[in-house]
Order: sequence, then C-alpha cells, then structure tokens
Amino acid sequence: METEKIRVYDEEGNPKGIATRQDVHKKGYWHDTFHCWLAGRQGDRDVVYLQLRSETKKDFPGLFDITAAGHLLAEETVEDGVREVREELGVPVEFDDLCSLGMVKDQLALPRFTDNERCHCFLYKELENIDLRFELQLEEVSGVAKLDFREFAALFMREKESVEIEGFEVAPDGGKRTFVREISLQDMVPHSAGYLEKIIESIAQELNR
Repeated sequence: METEKIRVYDEEGNPKGIATRQDVHKKGYWHDTFHCWLAGRQGDRDVVYLQLRSETKKDFPGLFDITAAGHLLAEETVEDGVREVREELGVPVEFDDLCSLGMVKDQLALPRFTDNERCHCFLYKELENIDLRFELQLEEVSGVAKLDFREFAALFMREKESVEIEGFEVAPDGGKRTFVREISLQDMVPHSAGYLEKIIESIAQELNR
C-alpha cells in the first residue's frame, strides 16, 4: 500500500506529478482523498455513522473516523472514490446517490507523518435498513457506530467532552458484538478544526433540505 501511486499538487491545486503514498506523507505533498459521510433521518432524529478502524491499520488503529474514506490513486477520478463505500462497508452505493459537500482541505502534522489532503466530500443519506447491509472489509474496518448528529456536532465543536455511541464490531471468531459506549475526541482520528467546522455545516445544511 505504501507504494501506491498518488497524484500530488501544490497548495493552490496545481498538479505537480505523481508520488508514492509513503512519500506523500513523508514529504507532506497535497493529494486527493475521497470522504463519504453516512448521515440522515432515522426515526425522530438525525444520525451520523462512524467507522471503527481496524487494529491492524498502520495509521490510527482502533479509532473512530469518517464513515468511509480513502486516497484517490493517480489513475482515478473523484467518481471512482465511491469504491471506498463499497469496499469498506459493503454498501452498494452509486456515485449518483451521493450529495456533494465540496472540496475541503484538511491538514495534520505529526512526527514523521504530514498529511495535506484535498478532501472531496460527499453525503449519503438514504439510511433505511442501512444497519442490515454492512459487510465490512476487516483489514480496514472492524466496526460501525452511530450517534445523534447534534451530539456529533457538539463533540467536534468542543461543546461536549464526550458523547454516547452505539454500534457493533466484528469479534475474532467472526461474530458481531454490539456495544454502547462513551467516546471523546481522543477516540477519533484527528482532523483540522477547519475541516470539522466545514463538514458539520455542510452536513447540517443537507439534512435540513
């Protein structure tokens, strides 16, 4: 995976060539990613789904994150990114099923890891019976959880220190274990404040249409 070829850009979005995934994060190149949030009405509330990253992942194992996301390879278009929803979650989504949330920049700097993403963000809000359709790519995702969207927004905007989520994770024997637990931002993959503010605002606008 570290040798995957990814198209890279300068900060203004001008193409600068192709680099390996390893060099993208080592040298901090700007690159394209695909983010798909699953959020919508269930019963009397709006909910949002999070994926639980596999414990075997190199980066941020065992943390909750965007419902489905991944890098766009050099030969892929933004439309091709919908494969992430199918591969990671097993949900047969088509690109035309998604609402665009625009391109949002996200930056993260850690020791030996610099992530400068041009995130092409989308929303899938047809959530009827969605819980019955998850078939996880276990090397990537070990579980899925959901929470009230207002609680999610309050957590990301640091108005609450923790929120309650409910979901399932796949046990070593292949069975599913359900859970209800409290999580804080420390249980989430880190994202920049600018990214989180824009995503919360954009999802809220779509849910209120």
